[in-house]
Amino acid sequence: MYWQVIIFSIATFVSTFLGGLFAIKFKNRIHQVMAFAAGVLLGVVAFDILPEIINQIKEYNFSSINAMVALVAGFLVFHILEKSILIYHCHNEECAQHKHPHIGAAAALALVGHSFLDGVGIGLGFKINALVGVFVAIAVISHDFTDGMNTVTLMLSHKNTDRRAKEFLFLDSLAPVLGAVSTLFFNIPPYFLFLYLGFFAGFLLYIGASDILPEAHSKKSSYGMMALTILGSLLIFIITRFI
Repeated sequence: MYWQVIIFSIATFVSTFLGGLFAIKFKNRIHQVMAFAAGVLLGVVAFDILPEIINQIKEYNFSSINAMVALVAGFLVFHILEKSILIYHCHNEECAQHKHPHIGAAAALALVGHSFLDGVGIGLGFKINALVGVFVAIAVISHDFTDGMNTVTLMLSHKNTDRRAKEFLFLDSLAPVLGAVSTLFFNIPPYFLFLYLGFFAGFLLYIGASDILPEAHSKKSSYGMMALTILGSLLIFIITRFI
């Protein structure tokens, strides 16, 4: 089991890093990338995280209201964090545009935390049995490409440098490896993961709907941009249904 966890976690590193490099290479089309990324985030919440919350409610008889409280908390925590950074750090012109490197870094760090738990999911899957572990790993590897892309998109959209974006991309790529390896040494209580899922869903809804999507349309809205957002959601729907 140990070698399987390590091999699949290394595959997540490669997938995440390639997604980030893709976003950097096409940064001149950053608004199109952001429109697609916003759809990806919506799809992750709707087709991946919320169904998993429902499954855990059924399996462990957890309270659904607790997950929703965690969701609202995730939304509000990042909202408060973002606005506090703007109030404290930025000048009037920057504040008007809702852009600041610290905001991009804060959002990217949250995605790093999510990637770490993606790796934890791989490790826990293999603790159940090899088949479950393989399916979980395939699912994680599939959407880690967009995780890397989202990390870079968040950094660049908030005026961070390419070098800084690559540093956070490396952290995001390494996180699932560390998460998977960590499961070889300890177990995580199911209730903690349950609350985390709700919290992270709220975070993704905030940065997708209140941050990335408005910025994607800040220069020019078009039906093509809307189609990219729909395509991002559709991609995650397909991944979660057939993998």
